[in-house]
Amino acid sequence: MMNGMNMQQMMKQAKKLQKQMMKEQQSLAEQQFVGESPDEMVKATFNGSRQLVDLQIKPEAVDPDDVDMLADLVVAAVNDGLKKVNDATEKSMGKYTKGLGM
Repeated sequence: MMNGMNMQQMMKQAKKLQKQMMKEQQSLAEQQFVGESPDEMVKATFNGSRQLVDLQIKPEAVDPDDVDMLADLVVAAVNDGLKKVNDATEKSMGKYTKGLGM
């Protein structure tokens, strides 16, 4: 016995934990996360599976003489969105992976 639990109890607990993790993963996948450039000229929307599902660019962000600025705004919005997904994933799933080196 380990800490007063027999193998059957441990397996039951592991299955319960696995179900909870799957439920939280599904919940994350259904959420949407919007990343924005600092001036909100570009918005990138991701689902919890880190897939880009929408990209909105305000017309005033499009300057044919400064395409690099638009690229920078898109990169900023995408990075912000991915950070939000990662933060939510860590908050939700971190309780399961803490101490496991994941």
